[in-house]
Amino acid sequence: MNVKAALTSGKARIADYASNKDPRAAAGNLVALVLAGNAPFYPAYVVLVAGSDGMPWLLMTVLSFPFFFGIPAISRAHPLLGRIALSLVATANTVFCTWLLGAPSGTELFLLPCAMLASLLFARSERPLMFALAILPVAAYLILHDRYGIPPHIYQPDAYSRLFSMNAVSAGMISIFIGFVFADRLSAVRTPS
Repeated sequence: MNVKAALTSGKARIADYASNKDPRAAAGNLVALVLAGNAPFYPAYVVLVAGSDGMPWLLMTVLSFPFFFGIPAISRAHPLLGRIALSLVATANTVFCTWLLGAPSGTELFLLPCAMLASLLFARSERPLMFALAILPVAAYLILHDRYGIPPHIYQPDAYSRLFSMNAVSAGMISIFIGFVFADRLSAVRTPS
């Protein structure tokens, strides 16, 4: 099998795994798989930007991989539960990484795309659930900001500045990606309100 055929086959398997009859679940599944695919590389990004002093603690950021990767399987069995799980996993992962790296790293900025994701995952008829899950990242920020405690490793101020910039750009990019995915998936299908 050549490289092009292997890539095509892999892409087809990923698309099949992410597919769902519920267009919101399908969009959420794609977002979850992109987040899962990024998880193993996040420690490398941090090392490139801030150095390797945070090892081995930094490797704990990879713990989110199986949770994000499992979302499509949950969605296949129960689409609503998969959408709820994605919202909760994204918020919990952001809180965990903020504790792990420290609030000055800017990881708290990922709470914004978490709130956005929760607001897009649910239909108008699911508004109470949407509100509860969209407000959760906001509540996490209000309750936990500057109260995470001391992280396992404290970076130097210049490293925190670089981490903050990297995470700000990343949070913005994932927000844009979420918008594109949901606009694409939901515009193709008329969904019940």
